[in-house]
Amino acid sequence: MADVQKAWMYKEYGNFQQVLKLEQIDVPEIKPHEVLVKVHAAGLNPFDFKRGYGVIKSFDSPLPHVPGFDVAGVVVKVGSQVSKFKKGDEVYGDINGDIVEGQARQYGTLAQYTAVEEKLLALKPKNLSFVEAASLPLAILTAQEGLDRADLQEGQSLLVTGGAGGVGSLVIQLAKEVYGALVVAATASTKKLEFLKSIGADVAIDYTKENYDELPDKYDVVYDSIGDYPKSVKAVRDGGKVIEIAVFEVEPPAFSFRLVAKGENLEKLTPYIESGKVKPILDPKAPYKFSDVLDAFAYLETGRATGKVVIALIE
Repeated sequence: MADVQKAWMYKEYGNFQQVLKLEQIDVPEIKPHEVLVKVHAAGLNPFDFKRGYGVIKSFDSPLPHVPGFDVAGVVVKVGSQVSKFKKGDEVYGDINGDIVEGQARQYGTLAQYTAVEEKLLALKPKNLSFVEAASLPLAILTAQEGLDRADLQEGQSLLVTGGAGGVGSLVIQLAKEVYGALVVAATASTKKLEFLKSIGADVAIDYTKENYDELPDKYDVVYDSIGDYPKSVKAVRDGGKVIEIAVFEVEPPAFSFRLVAKGENLEKLTPYIESGKVKPILDPKAPYKFSDVLDAFAYLETGRATGKVVIALIE
């Protein structure tokens, strides 16, 4: 195995179109509880470019950074205290467990190799390609943790804003297939309404024509994936809960949370993924080539992606 690798890196904060460059860097050394993963695919998230702008600068790891939280690939080396995985295992995960307590990793997944703590990984579901698997970790863990914290119960109703997005499209599926919600409503633009219904939404609300907060229906849980607070609170019934993942200064019944990624939570979802009840949603433009990372981020930053944007390092 080579000692150096190609990786996308920024050495100063700013717009990725100006600061993100393809570089040659060392392949990372692994610690006793880590594995080295040969990256087959890396999922992009809005937080990647927000971090690049410096939103967590005050507690981030030191520059330079290789962006990327989500990975799917093959274990090529295991640390001395790793017991869960072996060389050759196909794995996926969000490589950052807790970005506040533990700092986001300096070297992320937009590289040929990445080092990951074993507790953050799970075996890749057998029915998924690497590209499909790489689209899931951060988004599906965010969807899952929000629904857990809101204590969504079987037979309840849920509204999700941004239902066609990376997190929103998984909230819809988890709410119906895992949590047993009776009614799931979701917002999107006109051309995405049929897509919402195809992934399980019972009610598709065209935000270009209707204000969801002015409609008569109220919901047990509102999952606001787009930062629509305090408007989101107007759609919840008395005693209900509003989950905010893009706004952090909120008041009850709204709450926000910080995701703490865990491989064991991905493992809980494996039966639903392998049975086809929960499906990864890739944007039609995905996957992008490793050489086209800047184009992928430019598209992601428009906010128009349906599902997830993924980079394929190995086709």
